[in-house]
Amino acid sequence: MDKHLMRETILEAKHQKGVSWESLGKATGMSPVFICSACLGENSVESEQAKALASALDLGDDIARTLTEYPNKGQRAAEMITDPLVYRLNEVVMVYGETLKEVIQEKFGDGIMSAIDFTMDVDKVEDPKGDRVVLTLNGKFLPYKRW
Repeated sequence: MDKHLMRETILEAKHQKGVSWESLGKATGMSPVFICSACLGENSVESEQAKALASALDLGDDIARTLTEYPNKGQRAAEMITDPLVYRLNEVVMVYGETLKEVIQEKFGDGIMSAIDFTMDVDKVEDPKGDRVVLTLNGKFLPYKRW
């Protein structure tokens, strides 16, 4: 099975069962953000988590096996950039990316934030003026090597 078919099968099963990413995260012992990313084909998981997810969605071994395969990340980037939410996140990086670079390097030195040694959380903060989305990106600082 390819990652695209896996993705569509998982999303349909999730919809049919009416479960949340939060509940799938609990079923697999993983972050709901990470398990969602794996289900969308952007990351892989260990066999134990893959079997737990397939079981939670009443899906077969082919889904579990495909979840463990290494992904080709970012394959849907061109398609996703047209989605308004994804576009706005890209807009945040376009407008504030250089600012983030300056502030991070001022605090840490010449380097980057890892997207490998990395976690992300999505939280909701209720506000009478309109609920707020809180994204927490937590990546290890990687200094550039000099030689």
